[in-house]
Amino acid sequence: MNKHELLLHGNYYHIFNRGINSCNLFRDPDNFEYFLALYEKHINPVAVTYAWVFMPNHFHLLVRIKEKSEIPTGKGIMKTINPEKLPHQYFSNLFNAYTKTVNKCYQRTGSLFEHPFKRKIITDKEYFKRMVIYIHNNPVHHGFTDKAMDYPWSSYLTSLSLTRTKLQHNKVLGWFDSMANFRLQHRAELEYPDDLAIFEPKPSRLVQP
Repeated sequence: MNKHELLLHGNYYHIFNRGINSCNLFRDPDNFEYFLALYEKHINPVAVTYAWVFMPNHFHLLVRIKEKSEIPTGKGIMKTINPEKLPHQYFSNLFNAYTKTVNKCYQRTGSLFEHPFKRKIITDKEYFKRMVIYIHNNPVHHGFTDKAMDYPWSSYLTSLSLTRTKLQHNKVLGWFDSMANFRLQHRAELEYPDDLAIFEPKPSRLVQP
């Protein structure tokens, strides 16, 4: 996929990026919390989120860009949401807002994220499941923890929660057939290549569970 390709409404994507020159994006817990708050403001209105992980110097997201008819508009904060606005612009707004605050707090200047942010389209069920596992096990792969459940800045535990959340965890579990199978597949021995380009989707469209 051309890394400059526009995000299209209705499509599923693996979105990922890192700090410029591999610098840290998140230095303390407050940074993670702030990024989540900005994510809710800028991205939740225009995308459905299925999995995420924030590492100190990079992040991964698994999302579906909403159809234009699904995007809410109205008063207050929703005045800034426009279904005709290109979806990638909302992600750019998120990164710019976060960069502005981090630069001010840590007395730095210039870009914080690499440009442009990376995106790969997800078009089949097995690819979707593999990316969920990849995202949740990223902290294990990088040596931050021995178990995905022990890393605090991912959607793994939320995926297993019985509480209603904005994360589409019930649909994710639906792809894995059961909570037990979800846990089992995450525990399975997997080899994670450094080059995510090998995760090529099959030419079929992913449908809602």
